[in-house]
Amino acid sequence: MQEFRARQLRARDMLRGDLEGGDLEEHVQQSVLTTTLDKVGRWAVGNANFPLSFGLACCAIEWMSHIGPRIDIARFGFEAARATPRQADTIFLSGRISIKMAPVIRRIWEQMLEPRYVIAMGACSSSMGVFNNYALIPGDKFLPVDLHVPGCPPRPESLVHGILKLRAAILSQPTQDWRTRYGGRGTEEVVESAASDPVAGHSIGVSGGGRMGTSA
Repeated sequence: MQEFRARQLRARDMLRGDLEGGDLEEHVQQSVLTTTLDKVGRWAVGNANFPLSFGLACCAIEWMSHIGPRIDIARFGFEAARATPRQADTIFLSGRISIKMAPVIRRIWEQMLEPRYVIAMGACSSSMGVFNNYALIPGDKFLPVDLHVPGCPPRPESLVHGILKLRAAILSQPTQDWRTRYGGRGTEEVVESAASDPVAGHSIGVSGGGRMGTSA
């Protein structure tokens, strides 16, 4: 406390113009932090994610649990869930994804803010899990998934671990998802948007997935 009080007094003297010479240089070295605008932007994005209030199946219950007081995800800035994609920048694929639902999720994702991130939560959204059949599709077949959280369902602690991994990736490279980092661009089974067909970007290259298209 004495040291803190002494630093307060030095700061007051600096504002008054009473610090000079070596005392001023020492105070500046101890108190001033220099950085770049790019790093400040990364810090802001990494600590103020707005997840979308969106759930698919049983994993959504675990997603709800991690916002509660026991986990306290607010420590990392992930608690401000939004009910509209136009105010959200992170979507959790929390449950099994049917082929009929995939184009809807794709459209919701495209309405989200940039930069936007996708977390595939649970076995179903990653590899279709125990419900592996013709009616389901994994999340990375139609969205650029940034992070997979394993489990059936994963506990809230596992989800928080994945969130911290995403946060670390944002702080280092906020605009790069895993497809960019690992050269996986073009592997999505989606049809690129075209002027002649404005809804083509919401189609997936599997039977039953909205409008039919060719796989990339």
